[in-house]
Amino acid sequence: MAGLTLDAGALIAYERGDARVREILRVAFDRGLVPTVPSVVVAEVWRGGARSARTARLLKACTIEVLDERLAREAGELLGMVGGAHTVDACVAAGTRRRDDALATSDAGDMRPLLLPSQVLLDV
Repeated sequence: MAGLTLDAGALIAYERGDARVREILRVAFDRGLVPTVPSVVVAEVWRGGARSARTARLLKACTIEVLDERLAREAGELLGMVGGAHTVDACVAAGTRRRDDALATSDAGDMRPLLLPSQVLLDV
């Protein structure tokens, strides 16, 4: 995989101690990859305090992708191409497409139409 992007479902699974997402992260870190977490995903899952303790530790080891105007426009174009898509999903997909990353997600059905056919979805 070129890189790894984590969506909200992956962060929630990690916070809950899910073995599948821990294994995905172990493989990524063993390969020297630094996972990317879009800032909109942080906003979607962050609750602070003890509820976000594991997520806070994970985020320290990740790159946080800022939603700038260019990325927002790319996400908007994806929304226009895929009817019924959600804005946060389109923002995640735009960055994932740009990097040609694999995507760890709990929502493969919604994410697949937003990604390139060659991109890998890792179900968590």
